[in-house]
Amino acid sequence: MKFSFINPTPSSESMHMVPTAWPPLGILYCAGVLMKEGIVVSILDQPARNLSLNQAVSWVKKEDPDILGFSVLLSAAKEAPRIAERVKAENPNITIILGSHHATFNAERILKKYPSVDVVARGEGEHTSLELAKCLEKRGDLKEVEGITFRKDGKIVSTPDRTLSREIDSLPFPDRNLTGTQYTSTIFGVKVNTKKFTTLISSRGCPFNCSFCGIRKFARGMWRPRSVENVIEELQYLQSEGYEQFLFADDNFTLNAKRVSKFCQEMRKEKIDIEWFCDSRVDHVSYDLFREMVKAGCKCIFFGIESGNQRILDYYNKGITPRQTERAVRKARKSGIDIIVGSFIVGAPDETRNEIINTLQFANKLDIDVPDVNILGAHTGIDIWNDLVAKGLIDEERYWETGVCIPKDLSTPVPYEEVRSLVYKYFQAFYLRPRRLLTEMLRTSKSPFRIAAILNNIVNFKQFNETLRQAIRRD
Repeated sequence: MKFSFINPTPSSESMHMVPTAWPPLGILYCAGVLMKEGIVVSILDQPARNLSLNQAVSWVKKEDPDILGFSVLLSAAKEAPRIAERVKAENPNITIILGSHHATFNAERILKKYPSVDVVARGEGEHTSLELAKCLEKRGDLKEVEGITFRKDGKIVSTPDRTLSREIDSLPFPDRNLTGTQYTSTIFGVKVNTKKFTTLISSRGCPFNCSFCGIRKFARGMWRPRSVENVIEELQYLQSEGYEQFLFADDNFTLNAKRVSKFCQEMRKEKIDIEWFCDSRVDHVSYDLFREMVKAGCKCIFFGIESGNQRILDYYNKGITPRQTERAVRKARKSGIDIIVGSFIVGAPDETRNEIINTLQFANKLDIDVPDVNILGAHTGIDIWNDLVAKGLIDEERYWETGVCIPKDLSTPVPYEEVRSLVYKYFQAFYLRPRRLLTEMLRTSKSPFRIAAILNNIVNFKQFNETLRQAIRRD
Protein backbone atom coordinates (compact mmCIF):
# COMPACT_ATOMS: atom_id res chain seq x y z
CA MET A 1 0.00 0.00 0.00
CA LYS A 2 1.38 3.40 -1.00
CA PHE A 3 -0.13 6.71 0.10
CA SER A 4 1.01 9.92 -1.62
CA PHE A 5 0.11 13.46 -0.57
CA ILE A 6 0.03 16.76 -2.41
CA ASN A 7 -0.01 20.20 -0.87
CA PRO A 8 -1.42 22.04 -3.91
CA THR A 9 -0.43 25.46 -5.22
CA PRO A 10 -2.85 28.32 -4.44
CA SER A 11 -5.01 29.35 -7.37
CA SER A 12 -5.11 32.91 -8.72
CA GLU A 13 -8.91 32.63 -8.63
CA SER A 14 -9.00 32.61 -4.83
CA MET A 15 -9.17 35.75 -2.69
CA HIS A 16 -6.64 34.13 -0.33
CA MET A 17 -3.10 33.87 -1.63
CA VAL A 18 -0.27 32.29 0.34
CA PRO A 19 2.75 34.64 0.21
CA THR A 20 5.26 32.11 1.47
CA ALA A 21 5.46 28.35 1.79
CA TRP A 22 5.73 26.75 5.22
CA PRO A 23 6.09 23.03 5.90
CA PRO A 24 2.71 21.28 5.43
CA LEU A 25 2.60 20.03 9.02
CA GLY A 26 -0.88 18.52 8.67
CA ILE A 27 0.33 16.23 5.89
CA LEU A 28 3.56 15.47 7.73
CA TYR A 29 1.67 14.39 10.85
CA CYS A 30 -0.52 12.08 8.73
CA ALA A 31 2.58 10.70 7.05
CA GLY A 32 4.17 9.92 10.40
CA VAL A 33 1.17 7.91 11.58
CA LEU A 34 0.98 6.00 8.29
CA MET A 35 4.69 5.18 8.16
CA LYS A 36 4.61 3.95 11.76
CA GLU A 37 2.18 1.28 10.52
CA GLY A 38 4.41 0.30 7.61
CA ILE A 39 2.63 2.24 4.86
CA VAL A 40 4.88 3.76 2.19
CA VAL A 41 4.41 7.55 1.94
CA SER A 42 5.58 10.26 -0.46
CA ILE A 43 4.84 13.99 -0.38
CA LEU A 44 4.79 16.76 -2.97
CA ASP A 45 4.73 20.32 -1.67
CA GLN A 46 3.77 21.89 -4.99
CA PRO A 47 4.16 25.61 -4.15
CA ALA A 48 7.44 25.06 -2.32
CA ARG A 49 8.88 23.26 -5.34
CA ASN A 50 7.20 25.65 -7.79
CA LEU A 51 5.77 22.87 -9.96
CA SER A 52 3.08 23.36 -12.60
CA LEU A 53 -0.09 21.31 -12.87
CA ASN A 54 1.51 19.14 -15.56
CA GLN A 55 4.57 18.58 -13.40
CA ALA A 56 2.41 17.65 -10.42
CA VAL A 57 0.54 15.09 -12.55
CA SER A 58 3.86 13.68 -13.77
CA TRP A 59 5.04 13.37 -10.17
CA VAL A 60 1.96 11.31 -9.28
CA LYS A 61 2.46 9.10 -12.32
CA LYS A 62 6.07 8.45 -11.28
CA GLU A 63 5.12 7.71 -7.65
CA ASP A 64 2.22 5.46 -8.72
CA PRO A 65 0.40 5.44 -5.34
CA ASP A 66 -2.70 3.47 -4.43
CA ILE A 67 -4.11 6.51 -2.61
CA LEU A 68 -3.58 10.20 -3.37
CA GLY A 69 -4.50 12.72 -0.69
CA PHE A 70 -4.75 16.51 -0.99
CA SER A 71 -4.62 19.03 1.84
CA VAL A 72 -7.06 21.69 0.65
CA LEU A 73 -7.37 25.20 2.02
CA LEU A 74 -9.58 27.77 0.31
CA SER A 75 -6.60 29.05 -1.66
CA ALA A 76 -6.30 25.71 -3.49
CA ALA A 77 -10.01 24.83 -3.66
CA LYS A 78 -10.00 24.59 -7.45
CA GLU A 79 -6.39 23.61 -8.07
CA ALA A 80 -6.60 20.31 -6.18
CA PRO A 81 -9.58 19.01 -8.21
CA ARG A 82 -7.80 19.99 -11.44
CA ILE A 83 -4.87 17.78 -10.53
CA ALA A 84 -7.21 15.03 -9.32
CA GLU A 85 -9.12 15.03 -12.61
CA ARG A 86 -5.96 14.64 -14.65
CA VAL A 87 -4.61 11.92 -12.37
CA LYS A 88 -7.90 10.00 -12.43
CA ALA A 89 -8.04 10.13 -16.22
CA GLU A 90 -4.66 8.39 -16.40
CA ASN A 91 -5.28 5.98 -13.52
CA PRO A 92 -8.98 5.25 -12.85
CA ASN A 93 -8.07 2.78 -10.08
CA ILE A 94 -6.41 5.33 -7.81
CA THR A 95 -8.39 6.49 -4.75
CA ILE A 96 -8.39 10.28 -4.39
CA ILE A 97 -9.02 11.91 -1.01
CA LEU A 98 -9.41 15.59 -0.14
CA GLY A 99 -8.92 16.83 3.40
CA SER A 100 -8.19 19.88 5.62
CA HIS A 101 -10.30 22.99 6.30
CA HIS A 102 -11.98 23.71 2.95
CA ALA A 103 -12.77 20.06 2.34
CA THR A 104 -14.21 19.66 5.85
CA PHE A 105 -16.70 22.51 5.40
CA ASN A 106 -17.67 21.58 1.82
CA ALA A 107 -17.57 17.79 1.70
CA GLU A 108 -20.87 17.20 -0.10
CA ARG A 109 -20.38 20.10 -2.51
CA ILE A 110 -16.97 18.73 -3.53
CA LEU A 111 -18.27 15.21 -4.16
CA LYS A 112 -21.24 16.53 -6.15
CA LYS A 113 -19.10 18.71 -8.39
CA TYR A 114 -15.99 16.58 -8.84
CA PRO A 115 -16.44 12.93 -9.87
CA SER A 116 -12.67 12.45 -9.70
CA VAL A 117 -12.74 12.87 -5.89
CA ASP A 118 -13.67 9.64 -4.11
CA VAL A 119 -13.55 10.56 -0.42
CA VAL A 120 -13.46 13.69 1.72
CA ALA A 121 -11.73 13.34 5.10
CA ARG A 122 -13.26 15.78 7.58
CA GLY A 123 -11.37 17.31 10.49
CA GLU A 124 -7.95 16.20 11.69
CA GLY A 125 -6.59 13.55 9.40
CA GLU A 126 -3.99 11.43 11.16
CA HIS A 127 -6.17 8.55 12.36
CA THR A 128 -8.71 8.95 9.56
CA SER A 129 -6.06 8.54 6.86
CA LEU A 130 -4.70 5.43 8.58
CA GLU A 131 -8.12 3.81 8.93
CA LEU A 132 -8.94 4.71 5.34
CA ALA A 133 -5.73 3.13 4.07
CA LYS A 134 -6.36 -0.09 6.01
CA CYS A 135 -10.01 -0.21 4.95
CA LEU A 136 -9.19 0.28 1.28
CA GLU A 137 -6.40 -2.28 1.39
CA LYS A 138 -8.77 -4.89 2.86
CA ARG A 139 -11.64 -3.77 0.59
CA GLY A 140 -13.68 -3.10 3.69
CA ASP A 141 -16.81 -1.02 4.24
CA LEU A 142 -16.07 2.72 4.27
CA LYS A 143 -19.05 3.23 6.55
CA GLU A 144 -16.86 1.85 9.33
CA VAL A 145 -14.39 4.74 8.99
CA GLU A 146 -15.31 7.75 11.11
CA GLY A 147 -15.03 11.31 9.83
CA ILE A 148 -15.39 10.77 6.08
CA THR A 149 -17.86 11.59 3.32
CA PHE A 150 -18.02 9.44 0.17
CA ARG A 151 -20.27 8.09 -2.58
CA LYS A 152 -22.05 4.77 -2.42
CA ASP A 153 -24.65 3.51 -4.89
CA GLY A 154 -25.00 6.97 -6.37
CA LYS A 155 -25.62 8.61 -2.99
CA ILE A 156 -23.37 10.70 -0.78
CA VAL A 157 -22.77 9.16 2.64
CA SER A 158 -21.25 10.85 5.70
CA THR A 159 -20.03 8.84 8.67
CA PRO A 160 -20.11 10.32 12.21
CA ASP A 161 -17.44 12.88 13.12
CA ARG A 162 -14.28 11.40 14.54
CA THR A 163 -13.68 12.22 18.21
CA LEU A 164 -10.83 14.70 18.54
CA SER A 165 -7.82 13.02 20.09
CA ARG A 166 -6.40 14.59 23.24
CA GLU A 167 -3.33 12.34 23.06
CA ILE A 168 -1.36 14.66 20.79
CA ASP A 169 1.90 13.67 22.50
CA SER A 170 1.47 10.17 21.10
CA LEU A 171 1.80 11.37 17.50
CA PRO A 172 5.20 10.86 15.81
CA PHE A 173 7.18 14.07 15.25
CA PRO A 174 6.78 15.33 11.68
CA ASP A 175 9.66 14.27 9.44
CA ARG A 176 10.37 17.54 7.64
CA ASN A 177 12.83 15.81 5.30
CA LEU A 178 9.94 14.11 3.50
CA THR A 179 9.20 17.24 1.44
CA GLY A 180 12.78 17.59 0.23
CA THR A 181 12.49 21.37 0.66
CA GLN A 182 14.00 24.06 2.87
CA TYR A 183 11.48 26.68 3.99
CA THR A 184 11.58 30.39 4.79
CA SER A 185 9.41 32.88 6.65
CA THR A 186 8.67 36.25 5.06
CA ILE A 187 6.73 39.39 5.98
CA PHE A 188 5.74 41.51 2.96
CA GLY A 189 8.46 39.89 0.87
CA VAL A 190 11.12 40.44 3.53
CA LYS A 191 12.79 37.22 4.62
CA VAL A 192 12.62 37.18 8.43
CA ASN A 193 14.49 33.97 9.08
CA THR A 194 18.26 34.13 8.74
CA LYS A 195 19.04 30.51 9.59
CA LYS A 196 17.67 27.03 8.90
CA PHE A 197 13.95 27.46 9.60
CA THR A 198 10.83 25.40 10.19
CA THR A 199 7.45 25.58 11.90
CA LEU A 200 6.18 23.78 14.98
CA ILE A 201 2.77 23.20 16.55
CA SER A 202 2.70 23.03 20.36
CA SER A 203 -1.11 23.08 20.69
CA ARG A 204 -4.22 22.71 18.57
CA GLY A 205 -7.42 24.69 18.43
CA CYS A 206 -8.73 27.85 20.04
CA PRO A 207 -11.61 28.43 22.51
CA PHE A 208 -12.45 31.93 21.25
CA ASN A 209 -15.24 32.84 18.85
CA CYS A 210 -13.80 35.34 16.34
CA SER A 211 -16.36 35.60 13.56
CA PHE A 212 -13.73 35.83 10.78
CA CYS A 213 -11.92 32.61 11.75
CA GLY A 214 -12.79 28.97 11.06
CA ILE A 215 -10.46 27.38 13.61
CA ARG A 216 -13.13 27.16 16.33
CA LYS A 217 -15.46 25.10 14.16
CA PHE A 218 -12.68 22.96 12.74
CA ALA A 219 -11.33 22.20 16.24
CA ARG A 220 -14.84 22.22 17.81
CA GLY A 221 -14.00 25.00 20.26
CA MET A 222 -11.33 22.97 22.06
CA TRP A 223 -7.75 23.94 22.83
CA ARG A 224 -5.50 20.92 23.22
CA PRO A 225 -1.89 21.50 24.24
CA ARG A 226 1.02 19.15 23.92
CA SER A 227 3.00 18.67 27.11
CA VAL A 228 5.98 20.96 27.57
CA GLU A 229 8.20 17.90 27.81
CA ASN A 230 7.00 16.62 24.44
CA VAL A 231 7.61 20.00 22.76
CA ILE A 232 11.09 20.24 24.28
CA GLU A 233 11.87 16.74 23.00
CA GLU A 234 10.90 17.78 19.46
CA LEU A 235 13.01 20.94 19.72
CA GLN A 236 16.01 18.87 20.76
CA TYR A 237 15.40 16.68 17.73
CA LEU A 238 15.12 19.74 15.47
CA GLN A 239 18.32 21.18 16.91
CA SER A 240 20.10 17.91 16.12
CA GLU A 241 18.83 18.30 12.54
CA GLY A 242 20.49 21.71 12.29
CA TYR A 243 17.44 23.95 12.75
CA GLU A 244 18.18 27.29 14.41
CA GLN A 245 14.93 29.23 13.95
CA PHE A 246 11.28 28.24 14.09
CA LEU A 247 7.78 29.66 14.17
CA PHE A 248 5.03 28.38 16.43
CA ALA A 249 2.09 27.77 14.08
CA ASP A 250 -0.31 27.41 17.03
CA ASP A 251 -3.75 28.95 16.76
CA ASN A 252 -3.26 30.42 20.25
CA PHE A 253 0.26 29.99 21.60
CA THR A 254 0.07 32.25 24.70
CA LEU A 255 -3.35 31.09 25.91
CA ASN A 256 -1.93 29.44 29.04
CA ALA A 257 0.72 31.75 30.52
CA LYS A 258 1.92 29.17 33.07
CA ARG A 259 2.51 26.66 30.31
CA VAL A 260 4.46 29.17 28.19
CA SER A 261 6.52 30.20 31.21
CA LYS A 262 7.34 26.56 31.98
CA PHE A 263 8.27 26.01 28.35
CA CYS A 264 10.64 29.00 28.37
CA GLN A 265 12.27 27.84 31.58
CA GLU A 266 12.80 24.35 30.14
CA MET A 267 14.29 25.86 26.97
CA ARG A 268 16.92 27.61 29.05
CA LYS A 269 17.46 24.64 31.36
CA GLU A 270 18.09 22.32 28.42
CA LYS A 271 20.27 24.96 26.71
CA ILE A 272 18.23 24.86 23.51
CA ASP A 273 19.70 27.73 21.49
CA ILE A 274 16.97 28.32 18.89
CA GLU A 275 15.36 31.63 17.91
CA TRP A 276 11.59 31.59 17.55
CA PHE A 277 8.48 33.55 16.55
CA CYS A 278 4.86 33.20 17.68
CA ASP A 279 1.33 34.65 17.51
CA SER A 280 -0.54 36.04 20.51
CA ARG A 281 -3.79 37.60 21.57
CA VAL A 282 -3.42 40.94 23.36
CA ASP A 283 -5.45 39.95 26.41
CA HIS A 284 -3.48 36.92 27.62
CA VAL A 285 -0.05 38.45 28.12
CA SER A 286 2.07 40.27 30.67
CA TYR A 287 5.47 41.93 30.82
CA ASP A 288 6.85 39.07 32.94
CA LEU A 289 5.67 36.53 30.36
CA PHE A 290 7.29 38.47 27.52
CA ARG A 291 10.56 38.67 29.47
CA GLU A 292 10.53 34.89 29.92
CA MET A 293 9.93 34.50 26.18
CA VAL A 294 12.75 36.88 25.24
CA LYS A 295 15.20 35.09 27.54
CA ALA A 296 14.22 31.81 25.86
CA GLY A 297 14.90 33.12 22.34
CA CYS A 298 11.63 34.76 21.18
CA LYS A 299 12.52 37.33 18.51
CA CYS A 300 9.23 38.19 16.85
CA ILE A 301 5.59 38.28 17.97
CA PHE A 302 2.43 38.65 15.88
CA PHE A 303 -0.52 40.32 17.62
CA GLY A 304 -4.09 39.86 16.34
CA ILE A 305 -5.24 43.47 16.78
CA GLU A 306 -7.81 43.66 13.95
CA SER A 307 -9.32 47.12 14.55
CA GLY A 308 -9.02 50.39 16.43
CA ASN A 309 -12.81 50.61 16.76
CA GLN A 310 -14.63 48.86 19.57
CA ARG A 311 -17.78 48.54 17.45
CA ILE A 312 -15.92 46.62 14.76
CA LEU A 313 -14.08 44.48 17.33
CA ASP A 314 -17.48 43.56 18.77
CA TYR A 315 -18.73 42.69 15.28
CA TYR A 316 -15.73 40.38 14.91
CA ASN A 317 -16.55 38.96 18.36
CA LYS A 318 -12.88 39.44 19.14
CA GLY A 319 -13.34 39.93 22.88
CA ILE A 320 -10.64 42.59 23.25
CA THR A 321 -10.41 46.37 23.50
CA PRO A 322 -8.04 48.90 21.85
CA ARG A 323 -6.66 49.71 25.30
CA GLN A 324 -5.67 46.08 25.84
CA THR A 325 -3.84 46.24 22.51
CA GLU A 326 -1.95 49.38 23.56
CA ARG A 327 -0.90 47.78 26.84
CA ALA A 328 0.20 44.53 25.18
CA VAL A 329 2.34 46.33 22.59
CA ARG A 330 3.98 48.50 25.27
CA LYS A 331 4.80 45.43 27.39
CA ALA A 332 6.18 43.52 24.42
CA ARG A 333 8.35 46.49 23.43
CA LYS A 334 9.62 47.03 26.97
CA SER A 335 10.46 43.34 27.30
CA GLY A 336 12.93 43.47 24.41
CA ILE A 337 11.14 41.52 21.67
CA ASP A 338 12.95 42.46 18.45
CA ILE A 339 10.06 42.67 15.99
CA ILE A 340 6.38 43.30 16.77
CA VAL A 341 3.85 42.65 14.01
CA GLY A 342 0.27 43.87 14.27
CA SER A 343 -2.47 42.25 12.19
CA PHE A 344 -5.46 44.42 11.18
CA ILE A 345 -8.67 43.86 9.19
CA VAL A 346 -10.62 46.60 7.40
CA GLY A 347 -13.71 46.49 5.20
CA ALA A 348 -16.38 44.97 7.47
CA PRO A 349 -19.88 44.96 5.89
CA ASP A 350 -21.01 48.24 7.51
CA GLU A 351 -17.63 49.73 8.42
CA THR A 352 -17.48 53.44 7.62
CA ARG A 353 -14.65 55.36 5.99
CA ASN A 354 -13.92 57.11 9.29
CA GLU A 355 -13.67 53.76 11.06
CA ILE A 356 -11.22 52.43 8.46
CA ILE A 357 -9.11 55.58 8.78
CA ASN A 358 -9.29 55.31 12.58
CA THR A 359 -7.88 51.78 12.44
CA LEU A 360 -5.02 52.91 10.19
CA GLN A 361 -4.30 55.83 12.52
CA PHE A 362 -4.45 53.45 15.47
CA ALA A 363 -1.84 51.28 13.76
CA ASN A 364 0.36 54.37 13.39
CA LYS A 365 -0.09 55.20 17.05
CA LEU A 366 1.03 51.76 18.21
CA ASP A 367 4.74 51.10 18.62
CA ILE A 368 4.81 48.17 16.20
CA ASP A 369 7.43 47.42 13.57
CA VAL A 370 5.23 45.86 10.90
CA PRO A 371 1.53 46.59 10.26
CA ASP A 372 -0.21 43.71 8.44
CA VAL A 373 -3.42 45.27 7.10
CA ASN A 374 -5.89 42.93 5.39
CA ILE A 375 -9.19 43.55 3.62
CA LEU A 376 -11.95 41.41 5.12
CA GLY A 377 -12.98 38.29 3.30
CA ALA A 378 -15.59 35.65 4.10
CA HIS A 379 -15.65 31.95 3.29
CA THR A 380 -17.38 28.76 4.37
CA GLY A 381 -16.74 27.68 7.94
CA ILE A 382 -16.79 31.13 9.56
CA ASP A 383 -19.63 32.98 11.31
CA ILE A 384 -19.49 36.06 9.06
CA TRP A 385 -20.12 33.85 6.03
CA ASN A 386 -23.07 32.13 7.71
CA ASP A 387 -24.55 35.47 8.78
CA LEU A 388 -24.29 37.02 5.32
CA VAL A 389 -25.70 33.88 3.66
CA ALA A 390 -28.66 33.91 6.09
CA LYS A 391 -29.30 37.55 5.17
CA GLY A 392 -29.26 36.73 1.47
CA LEU A 393 -26.16 38.83 0.82
CA ILE A 394 -23.95 35.96 -0.37
CA ASP A 395 -24.77 33.41 -3.06
CA GLU A 396 -23.02 30.45 -1.45
CA GLU A 397 -23.28 28.25 -4.55
CA ARG A 398 -21.36 30.88 -6.50
CA TYR A 399 -18.66 31.66 -3.95
CA TRP A 400 -18.08 28.51 -1.88
CA GLU A 401 -14.82 27.74 -3.72
CA THR A 402 -13.42 31.27 -3.78
CA GLY A 403 -14.90 33.12 -0.81
CA VAL A 404 -15.82 36.78 -1.10
CA CYS A 405 -13.88 39.96 -0.51
CA ILE A 406 -16.50 41.90 1.46
CA PRO A 407 -15.99 45.40 -0.02
CA LYS A 408 -15.43 44.03 -3.54
CA ASP A 409 -18.24 41.50 -3.81
CA LEU A 410 -20.90 43.05 -1.56
CA SER A 411 -22.45 46.50 -1.33
CA THR A 412 -20.58 48.23 1.51
CA PRO A 413 -20.40 51.87 2.69
CA VAL A 414 -16.83 52.17 1.37
CA PRO A 415 -16.21 50.80 -2.16
CA TYR A 416 -13.45 48.25 -2.62
CA GLU A 417 -11.24 50.56 -4.70
CA GLU A 418 -11.36 53.18 -1.98
CA VAL A 419 -10.55 50.66 0.76
CA ARG A 420 -7.63 49.36 -1.26
CA SER A 421 -6.43 52.90 -1.96
CA LEU A 422 -6.56 53.83 1.73
CA VAL A 423 -4.55 50.74 2.67
CA TYR A 424 -2.04 51.29 -0.14
CA LYS A 425 -1.44 54.93 0.82
CA TYR A 426 -1.08 53.91 4.44
CA PHE A 427 1.66 51.40 3.61
CA GLN A 428 3.43 53.96 1.46
CA ALA A 429 3.51 56.45 4.33
CA PHE A 430 4.17 54.13 7.28
CA TYR A 431 7.95 53.82 6.99
CA LEU A 432 8.51 57.25 5.43
CA ARG A 433 7.78 59.16 8.61
CA PRO A 434 11.11 60.58 9.86
CA ARG A 435 10.45 59.53 13.44
CA ARG A 436 9.55 55.98 12.38
CA LEU A 437 12.65 55.70 10.17
CA LEU A 438 14.93 56.92 12.96
CA THR A 439 13.33 54.60 15.53
CA GLU A 440 13.66 51.54 13.29
CA MET A 441 17.28 52.40 12.46
CA LEU A 442 18.18 52.75 16.15
CA ARG A 443 16.46 49.47 17.05
CA THR A 444 18.18 47.68 14.22
CA SER A 445 21.60 48.94 15.30
CA LYS A 446 21.07 47.31 18.70
CA SER A 447 19.65 44.01 17.43
CA PRO A 448 21.91 41.31 15.95
CA PHE A 449 18.74 39.52 14.81
CA ARG A 450 17.56 42.55 12.79
CA ILE A 451 21.03 43.19 11.36
CA ALA A 452 21.30 39.57 10.20
CA ALA A 453 17.86 39.81 8.56
CA ILE A 454 18.82 42.99 6.70
CA LEU A 455 22.10 41.53 5.45
CA ASN A 456 20.31 38.36 4.38
CA ASN A 457 17.78 40.33 2.35
CA ILE A 458 20.47 42.50 0.76
CA VAL A 459 22.17 39.34 -0.51
CA ASN A 460 18.87 38.01 -1.84
CA PHE A 461 18.12 41.33 -3.53
CA LYS A 462 21.51 41.35 -5.28
CA GLN A 463 20.96 37.78 -6.47
CA PHE A 464 17.51 38.68 -7.76
CA ASN A 465 18.81 41.71 -9.66
CA GLU A 466 21.61 39.71 -11.23
CA THR A 467 19.18 36.99 -12.34
CA LEU A 468 16.88 39.65 -13.79
CA ARG A 469 19.73 41.32 -15.70
CA GLN A 470 20.81 37.98 -17.16
CA ALA A 471 17.23 37.25 -18.24
CA ILE A 472 17.00 40.65 -19.94
CA ARG A 473 20.29 40.05 -21.79
CA ARG A 474 19.01 36.66 -23.00
CA ASP A 475 15.88 38.33 -24.40
